[in-house]
This record gives sequence, structure tokens and C-alpha cells, in this order.
Amino acid sequence: MSEREAVTKNNVAARLQKLATLYQHQQASEVMTRTLGKLLDYEAELSRKQLQQLQADMRQFEQTYQLSSAEFYRQYQAGETDDRMDYVEWAAMVQMVRNLQARLDLLAEG
Repeated sequence: MSEREAVTKNNVAARLQKLATLYQHQQASEVMTRTLGKLLDYEAELSRKQLQQLQADMRQFEQTYQLSSAEFYRQYQAGETDDRMDYVEWAAMVQMVRNLQARLDLLAEG
């Protein structure tokens, strides 16, 4: 991460902390609440679309190798597969799906 990216992320984090403080002190406006709701809904929808695409891509691997992604990933993590490019890509997809599902869970909270 570049210094500029770090400064920008720190700035965003500080601004989000200000929003949290406003909410904690019940000082947030209705506009802020609606805007945040729309932003979170938008991010959740983007994540759902990405998840659907990744799952479709993973189904292709499952059909090609006649193996579920869960079982493949277990074997991959245990070192029971070789390092062919398809396996590396498939493993990355499994991890991306897990990350997106965790993101969606977080966005769905509250």
C-alpha cells in the first residue's frame, strides 16, 4: 500500500468514526441514515452479483473435475492436489466466495 493510499484509508476511517460518534450521540440526520442504508444495500447487491458469478465459475470446475468445491478445497489445503493452474484458480475462487459470504453476513447485520 502506498503512503497516499494509507493516508486516504486513514482519512476514511476517521470520517467513519465521526459518523459512529454522531449515531452514538443520536445526532445523525435522517438523510445520513437513508444514505448509509442505500450505500450498504448497494454494496450488498454488488457482493451478491460477484458471488453468483464466482459460484457459476466454480460449478464449471466442479463439472470438469467431478468434485465439489468443498472437497476440492479440503484436498488442496491438505496438499493432496498438484499445482496446476486450474487448481490455483479454483482455490482462489473458493477463498473469494468465503470472503464475499463473510462480507454479506456483515452487511446484513442490523
